[in-house]
Amino acid sequence: MDLKDMIRSIPNFPVEGVLFRDITTLLKDKDGYHALIEQMADSLKDKKIDLVIGPEARGFVIGSALAYAIGAGFVVARKPGKLPCKTMRFEYGLEYGSDVLEIHEDAIMPGQRVVIVDDLLATGGTALATAKLVEQAGGVVVGLRFAIELSSEFDGRAPLRGYDVQSILQY
Repeated sequence: MDLKDMIRSIPNFPVEGVLFRDITTLLKDKDGYHALIEQMADSLKDKKIDLVIGPEARGFVIGSALAYAIGAGFVVARKPGKLPCKTMRFEYGLEYGSDVLEIHEDAIMPGQRVVIVDDLLATGGTALATAKLVEQAGGVVVGLRFAIELSSEFDGRAPLRGYDVQSILQY
């Protein structure tokens, strides 16, 4: 099964000149979704993962399924104001401005082994911000896993040097 065949490409979305890779068509296919999670899980064998963390929103969909598959807990990284308890935050730069991710202060305990999971690796900004949150909490980033990597358009791995980064599909 070729998972790339399940990714819909939409030209000129969200702006003119961008070719958007839509993972929702893969996620709705039970065999494709299962294969994606299994491939990610296989890449984490023998890593002794305590927690999976996923940034909102598609990181929730992939990360929670992966956490279940590998027998780990799951942590959400959210936009500001979405979590009800005391939070830790990390502000990071974007091409035109900045953004913020937050986690609960008690989400990750010092020394816990954490894998970061998201649908897409483009510039690496969100992934790096998530890694910094994990480290700020005292966790150990064991790896970063992505469904799709836009390696021909961006060098999203550059800010993630030193981390174990793997993606299932590359464009």
